[in-house]
Amino acid sequence: MTEFSITRVFDAPRKAVWEAWTRAESLAQWWGPKGFDIDVRRLEMKPGGMFLYSMKTGSQEMWGRFIYREIVRPERLVFVSSFSDPDGNVTRAPFFDGNWPLEVVNTVMFTENGTKTVLDLRGGPINPTPAESAAFAANEASMQAGFGGTFDQLDTYLATSSEEVVP
Repeated sequence: MTEFSITRVFDAPRKAVWEAWTRAESLAQWWGPKGFDIDVRRLEMKPGGMFLYSMKTGSQEMWGRFIYREIVRPERLVFVSSFSDPDGNVTRAPFFDGNWPLEVVNTVMFTENGTKTVLDLRGGPINPTPAESAAFAANEASMQAGFGGTFDQLDTYLATSSEEVVP
């Protein structure tokens, strides 16, 4: 199976990074591609729960969803990500490669390192066709850039957020 991975160190405590990933008001501020406005429609932080959101820029709108498989506070999130319609039904990726996998399982690990947090994200397609595996592998550089930009936004959010971290 093809796997994607990216690691990033954030200058914030693990609890703050965890909260940024698990609260709707936080996700709306940093999740998604640069230049897109995020509207969180649903966030159910439980195994089987859904994070449903829209991403808009100009006249483009896309929908996405996570279905959470595992939540181990504040260490690990495991979820299946997909593009979706506004009701949360899985759809093909709009605006790019029609062979993009329908579902990608992701594991996000949050590791304390003093006052910093090491975030390690790994993901890969679920039951991909050969064409979907090839499309996923061919987009490694694009995923690195996309997640890099998203994590830049998370970095800015963490540096400017005045939210109190819930213990």
